[in-house]
Amino acid sequence: MIPYGRQTISEQDILSVQEILRSDWLTQGPAIENFENAVKEYCGAKYAVAICNATSALHLACRAIELGAGDILWTSPNTFVASANCALYCGATVDFVDIDPRTYNLCPIALAQKLEQAKQNNQLPKVVVVVHFAGQPCDMRAIKALAEQYHFLIIEDASHAIGASYLDAKIGSSVYSDMTIFSFHPVKIITTGEGGMVLTNHPTLHQKLKLLRSHGITRDPAQMTGHSEGDWYYQQIDLGYNYRMTDIQAALGCSQLHQIESFISRRREIVKKYNTELQSLPLMLPWQHQDGLSAWHLYVIQIKDSSKRQVVFKALRAAGINVNVHYIPVHTQPYYQQLGFKVGDFPQAEKYYQGAISLPLYFDLSDDQQMYVIEKLRASLQ
Repeated sequence: MIPYGRQTISEQDILSVQEILRSDWLTQGPAIENFENAVKEYCGAKYAVAICNATSALHLACRAIELGAGDILWTSPNTFVASANCALYCGATVDFVDIDPRTYNLCPIALAQKLEQAKQNNQLPKVVVVVHFAGQPCDMRAIKALAEQYHFLIIEDASHAIGASYLDAKIGSSVYSDMTIFSFHPVKIITTGEGGMVLTNHPTLHQKLKLLRSHGITRDPAQMTGHSEGDWYYQQIDLGYNYRMTDIQAALGCSQLHQIESFISRRREIVKKYNTELQSLPLMLPWQHQDGLSAWHLYVIQIKDSSKRQVVFKALRAAGINVNVHYIPVHTQPYYQQLGFKVGDFPQAEKYYQGAISLPLYFDLSDDQQMYVIEKLRASLQ
């Protein structure tokens, strides 16, 4: 079986984990800060907070901005459900902005139109979660300009996009946002097994994220009320969570980060071959905006005749190619239908979904395996 994505683990990765297993610290040790420092330096951000997974990172980001009842979060319908669920965890309301049919990202034109209507109805969002789908950056300059005009915060869900860049900055630098979220799931660009991270340039958000990550507990005298009773003393000053990453995961992440440029370079080689070999087929291939450089987490094709998507999908699976579909629009999920959303609300996302298939794309995909995928795809379209 050829998967659509998978991790690459080197001997050095294994040694880095073994070193932690032989150390005094399996969790809450120095490897966490080492990983945070490495990622923030790579991306050009001031602060980074390692989290147990990206879903928890989204939740903490929403908590850090005090999103709650009466507030509204907007995001893209073309994403994993976590990008929307994070608002519901906080008691806030969710809505969506339709996608650009070329980039499959949240459309800034649709966003501008929706914001103007929301202003008239006094229903402006407190925060917009933009999703860098498949590793391609959103049009952050346009979205940031709208944020300044309509006074909303921006969280970048960059779960697909570590290693990507927009204009002259790495995704994660948070130049155009308040916070950026990364995922280190095994199918992502680099992995910690499970894991996530929040990056920000705001010191207050950084302190809030660290506090909420570990039960809302502090040992910092400056944050406590009253006086410390001794070196053992701590206080819970907020309702936090156990969303900590382990040192085992962080050590793996550091080792993986050393390899990120080679990982992405290989992905771009695979993409180039797909683009060349598939251009004559009845497909819509991924389009790239000139202002961004994708990390290529996914290579998504659209079958132009969407009625054939099921046939193509089944043929590839039968050939041992574990293609996938990213994503079923969030607003069509039964839970969100119960909240009042319905099919037809976001037509561009729904149209995209009807023809989408994610082809295999990962560092260890061999040339022979890729040609096998291409040949089977070509045969399935005849």
